[in-house]
Amino acid sequence: MVRDPIAFDAFGCNVPEGGIATPDRLMPNIRFERQGPRELDIVMPDGQKVAFWTFSDKLSRDPKDIWPAPPIRVRQGQIVHSTLHAQKNTHTIHHHGINSSTYNDGVGHVSFEVSGSYTYQFQPSHAGTYFYHCHKNTVLHFEMGMYGFLIVDPPTGPGRLYEGGPRYDVEAMWAFDDVDPTWRKLNHSAGLCGEDAGLNIFQPKYFMISGVPAPKTRTDPRVVINAKVGQRILIRHLNASYSILRTRIMGLDATIYAVDGRPLSHPNSPWAKPIFVRAGTEFETTAAARRDLIVVPKAPGVYPVVSEFRDWITGEIQDNGNGIAETFINVTA
Repeated sequence: MVRDPIAFDAFGCNVPEGGIATPDRLMPNIRFERQGPRELDIVMPDGQKVAFWTFSDKLSRDPKDIWPAPPIRVRQGQIVHSTLHAQKNTHTIHHHGINSSTYNDGVGHVSFEVSGSYTYQFQPSHAGTYFYHCHKNTVLHFEMGMYGFLIVDPPTGPGRLYEGGPRYDVEAMWAFDDVDPTWRKLNHSAGLCGEDAGLNIFQPKYFMISGVPAPKTRTDPRVVINAKVGQRILIRHLNASYSILRTRIMGLDATIYAVDGRPLSHPNSPWAKPIFVRAGTEFETTAAARRDLIVVPKAPGVYPVVSEFRDWITGEIQDNGNGIAETFINVTA
């Protein structure tokens, strides 16, 4: 029996492969091309090399394999084309939090997986912080690193979190991740057909912020924030881990203005209001959650930021209490 290549499929291992044109394709306002998985090794503080998969930017003049993958940045209301060039088996791109048609959602088990290339089309209707990731064998491929930030700016562009929302002067993107190196021994489709591949056993050993392993997060310029007194700092906070993440900003008050790409303060949503987080008070996120925080330092200083990765079941800090990543916000006069 020949299967319809675009028929939707229930969960299973016999997911159809793509090979279709984008339905109702329009002229895009902006386009991106990602190819992957691209393999790279990151050396951990103990000297061990850990393999990661990433997406590379096919349109870049100087493409480099970085992790997390290069951000996708668009504006609210734009027609976006995001093309995946799948390498080494089939993959997808799911633009997490974006409302799109089933064909363009990138969830393989309810549409298809990409063999070759496919152009996802979507039009974001809300400014905020999102991310994109592979949605084939999601648990494993996400842990392997196939994700990157997806930022939707308001129509006017960067500088405000959303239209009519708070402005910012300094922007940071923090993706918190935990890494179990034993999962690197699993094959591409481990557990995809429902077999017990051990994906319920997750014992992370390394803890990272935006591709930097702790404790290097304390000094690495990819993570440390530098600002001046009075500047408004926007922190785009993504829990890309499989832990409960508890974060504390020491010495600085913060305000959460958006959760998962939706504003907490907007003329059209009077029932919501921003969440004030007093200095040193922890706020908690779970896997895939995003928080957009504004911090306005009033005095110079070096302010620690501490994040604890806690086990889903026991609530204990991972790796026998070593599951902590720390960085700093450096404020000058």
